Amino acid sequence: MPPSREQPAAAAADGGVEENVMAILDSFVGIKDSRDLHDDRAAFLEAVRSVGLAGDKPSTPTERMYDAVFQIFQSSSSLELTIASFHLLMELGKQYPRVYLTNFGSHPTLVIVKESWSPFLLGNNVASGEIGRSTSRSDHLFDSLRFSLLTEAMVEASNDTGANSGLKHIENMVLFQYLVRTLEADFIPRHIAYKESLDWVIIRESVLNVLLGSRKLVFKMFVKNCISLLNQHQREIEDDISSKSASDLDSSLTFSLLEFEREALISVKKLFIMVINLDLIRKEADKLGLTSRADGLRNPILEVILEELTYNTIYLSPFLLAFTECKWKLQIILLYFSRYQVKSAVRTRRSNNSQQDLTVESALSMFSTEASAKAMVKMMCPEVAQLLLAHAYQVCLSVDGDSSEANDAAKMMGASLLEISCKFVSAFQNLRKINTNIQISQFEKEALFTAATLTRKLQNE
Repeated sequence: MPPSREQPAAAAADGGVEENVMAILDSFVGIKDSRDLHDDRAAFLEAVRSVGLAGDKPSTPTERMYDAVFQIFQSSSSLELTIASFHLLMELGKQYPRVYLTNFGSHPTLVIVKESWSPFLLGNNVASGEIGRSTSRSDHLFDSLRFSLLTEAMVEASNDTGANSGLKHIENMVLFQYLVRTLEADFIPRHIAYKESLDWVIIRESVLNVLLGSRKLVFKMFVKNCISLLNQHQREIEDDISSKSASDLDSSLTFSLLEFEREALISVKKLFIMVINLDLIRKEADKLGLTSRADGLRNPILEVILEELTYNTIYLSPFLLAFTECKWKLQIILLYFSRYQVKSAVRTRRSNNSQQDLTVESALSMFSTEASAKAMVKMMCPEVAQLLLAHAYQVCLSVDGDSSEANDAAKMMGASLLEISCKFVSAFQNLRKINTNIQISQFEKEALFTAATLTRKLQNE
């Protein structure tokens, strides 16, 4: 059953809340005494909650109510109001989704409520339902440029330890989390529907595709900023924000910052996975002849990530630690090695796509002898090789179950766990022969110990 959507005018309580909207909006331009703002805004959030979520017959909040809540979310200068408005918007999104699936017959049917409110204002109102809204009342909404600028602000704030910056950084991270969840709520039902119908239009009109396809967003720079966020948040979580002393932030703000660092990390990974899936769908649609020049062109995100990690190897370790999704983590590692794979002089149907054919087993074979390992380290840093091999082996150890992701990762292994373990130990031995002073990290030592132990155990079985 589709979610209940009572007409806003049908609920008598809406009238009083709607009358307060202009007062709330006026407060953002300084008309209201600042001493009363916090209480007024908190009361307004509770009133919207009562209208949209409480009671037996809640009604859809008006567009102006949504706007006011979203402006409080971005401009409250209060952690309490930021979190309260975030949770309210999330709950309203679940109660009144813009895109959802419903079961009519044997296949799920995609329902798109185009008049629903959205925090995004994109293109010709394709994805936001903002027709007729005045420019002054839509400045708080997000187009592609503003979404990109948000990631830039988050990267800059991560390097600032001031108390005011700490609060603003939290607000930006919560905002980014909300926007990514909104993208996810729009994209996932469309992805499911596309698998059933192969209707490219469903994906073409997704908020994510419109957002990333805009000329206002420089995609490579956007991905680079997201990688920086991933790396910075990973380091800060590992250090338990040790760089931010108690004199910089009070204890409650420090705790909140750590929690939202974790959530921001999850949000960046979710965004990356969505874009990877979008690129795969686009590739399939291209092959089927469903796309046109009007759909535009941009580099697939995996290519952009690979380029950034190749030329900025300082990002490699924190990225691989943070990016824990087995299938795509292994794919990125194999794509990295494929840059140094010796290409066959004779091209066959099977060798047309060497990146696709590369497996963990064949990557390890690049280091199977001292001579081959020496040839590899002439092209890539041996420390990078060790790091990539250790993370690839970690993925092989974690592959379990019958999920499609686990099955895909298992195919990319290319050999049994015993064979992988033996070749992993051999690869490290050969790298050691080339350079006896090579440094091995604790993570790599643990992987090597596990491989040696597992090899002995599996050989004795």
